[in-house]
Amino acid sequence: MHQGSVLIVEDDSALRHTLASTLKALGFDVRDVSSGEAGLEELRRHPTEVVLMDLNMPGMGGMQAASRMRALHPGLNIIVLTVRDREEDKVQALDAGADDFVTKPFRLPELAARLRAAVRRARKPANEPVTILKSGDIAMDLAGYRVTKEGKEVHLTPKEFELLAVLMQHAGSPLSHHKLLSTVWGAEYGNEREYLRTYISQLRRKLEFDPSSPEYLLTENYVGYRFTAKA
Repeated sequence: MHQGSVLIVEDDSALRHTLASTLKALGFDVRDVSSGEAGLEELRRHPTEVVLMDLNMPGMGGMQAASRMRALHPGLNIIVLTVRDREEDKVQALDAGADDFVTKPFRLPELAARLRAAVRRARKPANEPVTILKSGDIAMDLAGYRVTKEGKEVHLTPKEFELLAVLMQHAGSPLSHHKLLSTVWGAEYGNEREYLRTYISQLRRKLEFDPSSPEYLLTENYVGYRFTAKA
């Protein structure tokens, strides 16, 4: 079964070959290169649905490569590989145009799930208006301005609704504090993290079964928040 096309950009040859062989065995159509420059050239010759790219590479680093790829291919899905102790890299990568990140060391089932979610986003028709968002027991009717949990309506304030809409529209992907603040509150916002803490707390209270142990509204430490994508 064809799971989707993936371009791996990784300078570590052992890791690159391991990833390529594993993802091919899982049904992905995989190409791999060793640098950001080669990645841009490969995209020019062979369009792909998802790029999986290391951030720390010689020559053109992953940050610059992600920014250039995003500029040239706006609909491309980019997932970056980061090391666990470089939280600032995650924020910068999202700002540069990456859609998601996976920290090293990573579990292959988690990586495969992220790649499949990215492929689904890539295959979604750009001109198809989406008015109903669903994840697990939570459904959001954008046109009807209505949210339900297990079929029962949940009352949200206008800002809670806007914030939830942005998170659910990007379900499965992390959104930085700056992205959420500027999208929901306006371009002049970006550092008011207490706004997000307050509103996320309220949303958890209204939507989570156990707000102290959330299943949907997850915190990405030092980065922002992620809404869980569930079938």
